[in-house]
Amino acid sequence: MIALGVILLIVGFLTGVSILWTIGIILLVIGAVLWIMGSVGHAVAGRRHYW
Repeated sequence: MIALGVILLIVGFLTGVSILWTIGIILLVIGAVLWIMGSVGHAVAGRRHYW
């Protein structure tokens, strides 16, 4: 999810499409939150680790 967010940020920035930029930021934030939750030991979506 983090990688997809970064890709959308880059594509949105290069093409000037603001919706891609916005979706990229949202995916990046959600991916970071899930990664942090998984790394501190909280179960995320029924799993102990989130990759």
